[in-house]
Amino acid sequence: MSKELTPDQIKNLLQGISIPPQPQIMVDLQMEQVSHECNIDRISDLIAQDMGLSGSVLKTVNSSLYGLSNKITSIKQACSLLGIKSVINIVNALSIRGELSDENIIALNRFWDSAMDVAMASATIAKQIGFHSPDEAYTLGLFHNCGIPLLIMRFDDISECLAASYAQSEQRIIDVENKQLKTNHAVVGYYVAKSWNLPIYLCEAIADHHSCDKIFSDTNYTNTEKKNLLAILKMAEHVCGLHKTLGNQTVDHEWEKLEDPVLLYTGLSAYDFQCIMENCLEQGLGNNGFIAD
Repeated sequence: MSKELTPDQIKNLLQGISIPPQPQIMVDLQMEQVSHECNIDRISDLIAQDMGLSGSVLKTVNSSLYGLSNKITSIKQACSLLGIKSVINIVNALSIRGELSDENIIALNRFWDSAMDVAMASATIAKQIGFHSPDEAYTLGLFHNCGIPLLIMRFDDISECLAASYAQSEQRIIDVENKQLKTNHAVVGYYVAKSWNLPIYLCEAIADHHSCDKIFSDTNYTNTEKKNLLAILKMAEHVCGLHKTLGNQTVDHEWEKLEDPVLLYTGLSAYDFQCIMENCLEQGLGNNGFIAD
């Protein structure tokens, strides 16, 4: 975000929303990363202690996302082949759903289905355009809307609010949320990511993912890491039809405004992007259902 807010301002923005504590595995891995004795064995042991998480990590690294010729059978092998940073990024992404889910709320299950689509599409697009860290794109894709589950659990009318947000074509999506809820999912997501000690450029990308116009119109914008991730995310959101799954809309008004500057920035033609979309759809990414009943 552009400036630090006072505790009272933060309290007003969060509107009684309680930020969940950082998952212990993320705490342990972050502490291990800054340790002088950090090594693959220690990282592997920490992840392997959680059998469910280990299984999810192996399922992810063996998916079409990484396209490995041989099946990975252990966390240590995954760390060796992909690198510790990549595996930790995957763990961070997978830890999110466990902390921000409620099996009793149907809308949350549908939300996470679409979030997984965006995460996979983000990583796929990142690889296709040559971005150096597809796993970071995956993490942002899964985490960027993490404020929405907290809003769903806090406000009864969030589905109607999201529909109204995606329906308008002039204002930002979060402007409608600000008016109706006195807060928005981007700022809530920013504080979740920040409190969980994610890299600052990921936190800021979450904060600004519905405020991209100025970023892509500014040819002198210096934070290329954040700009690259936002470009990938915006393409992935459109491919996966979040205007449908979250907003119950047939037109992606936000993409209409961002398509030209995003494609210009990434050096893609309309035909190139169409090929990317078709590739993602062939992998089963994208959901034309609606989050609201």
